[in-house]
Amino acid sequence: MMEREQRYIQDPLFWRAGAIAATIFMSMVLAALTIDTLRQITPGSPRVPAYDVINNSVAYQYDPARAEYAPKIGGEELIFGHKYSPKEAADLIGKGKLVIQSRACIDCHTFFGNGGYYAPDLTRAWMDPVWSIYAGPKRADKLAAFMMHPLRLGARAMPDLHIQRDEAEAAVAYLKWMSSVDSNGFPDRFGAASGQ
Repeated sequence: MMEREQRYIQDPLFWRAGAIAATIFMSMVLAALTIDTLRQITPGSPRVPAYDVINNSVAYQYDPARAEYAPKIGGEELIFGHKYSPKEAADLIGKGKLVIQSRACIDCHTFFGNGGYYAPDLTRAWMDPVWSIYAGPKRADKLAAFMMHPLRLGARAMPDLHIQRDEAEAAVAYLKWMSSVDSNGFPDRFGAASGQ
């Protein structure tokens, strides 16, 4: 019996069949996980609002049911005095993403945990306390002005990246949309008052 089992497991066909079965099974698991992930991260899904969310107020509040902070989408709060249609919002946010990529912002800043740690995390830049003195449209204008002509706000100065007004508006729209994405409480305790 032992000799027969040993011959069986030494047979290359046994291992080949096992490898093929494992590969097929894991490919099916990977496909299912990919489909589920794409469903979760597509704009317009429950955790990733559609691009025209930039027409609404975006805040960050503690959700006791989840025991974490989460974005809270409120009523209408236009930026730059314009209500963007879904297509206009998608185009503007696409342009904003390209501005951020072309200026290599990720070399210094962090987005959803990825990037550099030299400068502030921009995952929730729209709601950053430094801008809290400005409400609604003024916040968008102040962020755009800062991008065009950076001021020293902390220990490290942001370089002048020669961003034009239309580019700054697009980048601000992208940052506002990004702040509306439910990232499961990341960054941790962003909305918490100090000492909590």
